Amino acid sequence: MSIRVVFMGSPDFALPSLFALAKSYEVVGVVTQPDRASGRGRELKAPPVKTLALELNIPVMQPERLRDGMDQLCEWNPDLIVVAAFGQILKKDVLDLPCYGCINVHASLLPRWRGAAPINAAVLAGDEETGVTIIKMDAGLDTGHMLASKSIRIGPDDTAGSVFQALSTLGADLLLETLPEYLAGNLKPVPQPEEGATYAPMLKKEDGLLDFTRSAVELERCVRAMNPWPGAWFEWNGSPLKVLRVSTSGVKKGLSSGIRFAVDGKPAVQSAEGALILEEVQPAGRKVMSGKSFLAGARDWST
Repeated sequence: MSIRVVFMGSPDFALPSLFALAKSYEVVGVVTQPDRASGRGRELKAPPVKTLALELNIPVMQPERLRDGMDQLCEWNPDLIVVAAFGQILKKDVLDLPCYGCINVHASLLPRWRGAAPINAAVLAGDEETGVTIIKMDAGLDTGHMLASKSIRIGPDDTAGSVFQALSTLGADLLLETLPEYLAGNLKPVPQPEEGATYAPMLKKEDGLLDFTRSAVELERCVRAMNPWPGAWFEWNGSPLKVLRVSTSGVKKGLSSGIRFAVDGKPAVQSAEGALILEEVQPAGRKVMSGKSFLAGARDWST
């Protein structure tokens, strides 16, 4: 079947879906976020989807607001719009534009974790599984009827980054499996159950701040959920100490949360329940190092 497809997406998560679509369908245009200032030099950086689209010789549009690009969308005249981590909500005029509607590749098992950061939320909550859901979009936030889903296990060592990689590939595969049946009219969209619906808001830098009044188990999940962004951290000697990898222990030193001490030559911090052992850290202005290496130079660590 020959159909005209417009793809909307921005981060790395969307790349496998765009690449897969471009191999199997006529992708007439890509809509992505504008270039943003990044890094210490604040140089403009293109979204990953833009870079791939240009490599594939697909026209790119980067409107600050999607309504500013409606003329170009209408000119592309898509039969289908496919969305994967785009970063903007689609209004009714966009949803109604293609005859086959708008399809979204969402990184959770809906209705659990609707919203902007479903992968981080699943790891943070200690979910044992997550997955990808293909939905036909409506005007709500990830509330559209479901077309297909696939799940994966979240392992004890998984970070948001590792789950992100697994789901980006799974999403692309599921998209290509689903589209032929959907376009042929053989798939009946199924409404999402309202029971079990949860929301995963967009992350902020401060979400990575470790709160030692919580349990070590919760803090360990936070470290994995915030890896690679925004990163887990807490303040030590007036500067943020980034925490990349931790383990937990039932050891208890003193009664107060936040007390610092050493366990088997590694830095540890007392939590509300158990101790958080810092296996890998990055002090401000320095490279990533093991907890043991850090402790060897941090003579004033123990309190």
